[in-house]
Amino acid sequence: MKRVITIIFSAVLMTTTATAQTREWTLQECTNYAVENNLSVKRTEDNLHRQEIQLNSAQNAYLPSVNASVDQNFSFGRGLTADNTYSNTNTRSTSFSLGASVNLFNGFQTKNNVELSKLNLAASTADLEKAKNDIRIQVAQSYVQILYDMEIEDVARRQISIDSAQVARLEAFVNNGKASEAELSQQRASLANSTLTLTQAINNKKLALLTLAQILELPNADDFAIVRPDTSSMRPEPIVMPNDSASSINYQRPEILAEEIRLEATEYNLKIAKGQALPTLNLSAGMGTNYYNSSNGFKVESFGKQLDNNFSQYVGLNLNIPIFNRFQVRNNIRDVRIQQYSQQHNLDLARKNLYKEIQQVTLNAENATAKVAAAREAVRNSETAFRLAQAKYENGKSTITEFNESKNSFLKSQSDLAQAIYENMYNTMLLRWYQGEEMGW
Repeated sequence: MKRVITIIFSAVLMTTTATAQTREWTLQECTNYAVENNLSVKRTEDNLHRQEIQLNSAQNAYLPSVNASVDQNFSFGRGLTADNTYSNTNTRSTSFSLGASVNLFNGFQTKNNVELSKLNLAASTADLEKAKNDIRIQVAQSYVQILYDMEIEDVARRQISIDSAQVARLEAFVNNGKASEAELSQQRASLANSTLTLTQAINNKKLALLTLAQILELPNADDFAIVRPDTSSMRPEPIVMPNDSASSINYQRPEILAEEIRLEATEYNLKIAKGQALPTLNLSAGMGTNYYNSSNGFKVESFGKQLDNNFSQYVGLNLNIPIFNRFQVRNNIRDVRIQQYSQQHNLDLARKNLYKEIQQVTLNAENATAKVAAAREAVRNSETAFRLAQAKYENGKSTITEFNESKNSFLKSQSDLAQAIYENMYNTMLLRWYQGEEMGW
C-alpha cells in the first residue's frame, strides 16, 4: 500500500514539474490568439473580402466598357458579283472594330448599387466582429471550465492526502492490535475511490484543455497550460440589474449594428427597384474598317488602301423607355417593402435577445454572488465539523464511517466554493464585457 501511495505522489510531482516547464496562457492571450487563428472567424473574414470586391465592382460600373473585335470571313459557291450577276467565286473579308459605351442614366441604379454595397460591407464588418465576440465567449467559457477542473483536481489531491494518512495510521494500529482489518479495508477503499476521483479530475482537465486548444486551432494540448488567477482575495462585486431596455443596455454591439445597417440597406434596395421604372440612356461610340478580296479576277485595292478607304466612325445615343413589363417592377417594389418589414423585425428581435441575454447574465451573477457567500460559510462550518470528527475518530470516540462522511462533506464544500467563485468570476466579467469593457480579470 505504501508503494501505491508513493507512486501516486510521484505522479503528482511529475505533473507539477511538467506544468512548470510549460508556457502558461492568460485569458487575454487565448482570446487574442483565437480571434487571429480560429477558422470560423477566418470564414467570416472571407465573406468580408467578397463584399469588398462587390463594392469595387459596383463603383466600376461608372466606367465605360470598351471592346475590340476582329472578324475573318470566307465565302464559297455562287454569289452576287459587282455586275449584279451570279457566278461561282470564292471571297474573303477581314474587318476590324473598336467600340465603347457608357451609361449616362439608368434610374440612379448605379449610384444606389454603390451605396448598397457600402452598407453590405459595413454589415459584413459587424458580422466579423460578432464572430470574434462569439469566439471570445467560447474561450472564456472553456478557460473557466479548466480553472474549475483544476480546483476539483486540487480537492481530489487533498482528499488522497487525508485518506493516505488515515491508511498509514490504521496500518500501524492494526499491527499494534488497536484497529481491525475491517476498518483498514474500509479506509483503503476510500483511498481507492479518492484515487479514482483524482484520475477523473485529471481527465476532465485534459479534456477541457483540449477543447480550448481546439478553439485556438492549436495542433494539440500537450504543451498547453493556462494561468490560474489568485481567487483567495477575490470578493463578489455588487451587481446592478438592468431595468430598462432603452437606458440600461448598450446597443452599440456588432450583432445590433449589423441588423441596423441591413435595415438601412433595404432603403437602397427599394430605390433600385423603383429605378427599374425609369428610362435608361446610353452613349456609344466606335470605329472600324474592313478588307475584301475575291477569286473571280475582280481587281481589288491593296490591303492597306482598303483599310484606309473603308475606315469609319460612329457615335450614338440609345434611350430605352420602359412602358409595360408585366408588372415586374411593381412586384419587385412590393417584395422589397416586405423585406423592410422583415428586417425591422430582425432588428427588434436582436435587441430583445441582447436584453434577455444581459438580464440572464446579470441574474446568474447575482446568484453566483450569493452562492459564493453561502459556500464560504459552508466551508468554514464543514471544516470545523471535520476537524472535530477527525479528533473524535483519532481518540476512538467515533467510527471510520462518521469520519469519512465528515471528510466528504468538507471536500464537497470546497468543490462547491470553487465552482461558485469561478461562476461569479465568469458572469461578472461577461456583464462588464456587455457594458463595453475588455474581457478579462
